[in-house]
Amino acid sequence: MADTQQKTLRLTFATTQGSTFTLTLPAPRTDLTAAEVEAAMELIISKNMFVTTGGELIGKKDIKITDSTTTDLYDPPLY
Repeated sequence: MADTQQKTLRLTFATTQGSTFTLTLPAPRTDLTAAEVEAAMELIISKNMFVTTGGELIGKKDIKITDSTTTDLYDPPLY
């Protein structure tokens, strides 16, 4: 049993149909800057890299880095 920590970068975009689309990326660089992420999001939007059920991506809505800890409380026996 052990704790594991994980960081995740979440990019949230606005779509043409008024919904949101979230792209989740594991293990972002520790020195990542907001400017770098915003530039990447602008590139994704300008190149129309993703078309979702909510339509094309048209704007940046949110950028977050989340940090989570998972505690494993049970390890099943090996048979």
